[in-house]
Amino acid sequence: MAGKRPTLMDVAEAAGVSRALVSIVMRDAPGASEATRLKVQEAARHLGYRPDSRARLLRSSRTRLLGISFSTAHAFHAEIVDAAYAGATERGYDIALSAVANGRPEQRAVESLLDLGCEALILISPLLGEAELAGYAARVPVVSLLRDDVGEALDSVSSDDFEGIRIAIEHLTSLGHQRIVHVDGGSTVSGPQRREAFRAEMLRRGLEPRIVAGGPTEEDGLRAGHELRADPPTAIIAFNDRCALGVLESLRAAGLRVPEDVSVLGYDDSQFARLSYVQLSSISQDAPLLARAAVERAIDRLESPTPAAHQVRTPHLVVRSTTGPARA
Repeated sequence: MAGKRPTLMDVAEAAGVSRALVSIVMRDAPGASEATRLKVQEAARHLGYRPDSRARLLRSSRTRLLGISFSTAHAFHAEIVDAAYAGATERGYDIALSAVANGRPEQRAVESLLDLGCEALILISPLLGEAELAGYAARVPVVSLLRDDVGEALDSVSSDDFEGIRIAIEHLTSLGHQRIVHVDGGSTVSGPQRREAFRAEMLRRGLEPRIVAGGPTEEDGLRAGHELRADPPTAIIAFNDRCALGVLESLRAAGLRVPEDVSVLGYDDSQFARLSYVQLSSISQDAPLLARAAVERAIDRLESPTPAAHQVRTPHLVVRSTTGPARA
């Protein structure tokens, strides 16, 4: 059997029963005695047999597969995927993943999910235009996760970026900060929204909205932090937690203390923020709740013909050790 995948017939021969009876046991269908089931299951374990899910899907008119596209560049996406699995399992569905990575554009990631027979798609922070997204939505239900400006053909589940930034500024001003800088996310999904929210909220409070070009990675934060060394503010709101980590490293390399000299606030409340040696204050988007909401919406669209809808959740503040009172 070395190098060969065990088949139903192999199990049948090992158990001394018919192939049809093995199929009944593997499908957990009625028609086999308890003794026969135990004998077949033992033979299957001994041979290392596993049902061919691809063949099962081809035979079925339903795949019960939800396809999720995500970016390998964003660790926060992995946390969303973790929660999505749990939500799908509870509803009797499974998940197929397809990554957007260097050399693998989003279109290819989405098409591969459709080729697998996914009945609905959940696209995390999609970058495709409205027309392309609408084209996919004409084939299967599509839920955009973390991005809501996707047109009326798609469902969306997102976090309120304007409220998240307002909460961030409220936290810092309550600590006496007025010289607050936003290291933005560039053209990344949610980058323009958070940048505009920062500008509007700072002006509303009569404060100068100082914005420094950043991005979604640690390297972007390092570069922005280096730019801020000459005239450091008392507080920084980074586009996301990864960017905040880069800012932290740059400030500490320059001899600035966090939060005594400069407070730093991240966004996402990712696993990075919760590390014991980081303890980054952050705006939480509640990844598990967002993921479950997207899964529920995709399945609801499959099981009842409802029009596309847009859900917006409110983020909240998680205070840790990187924010404190403004320096005198």
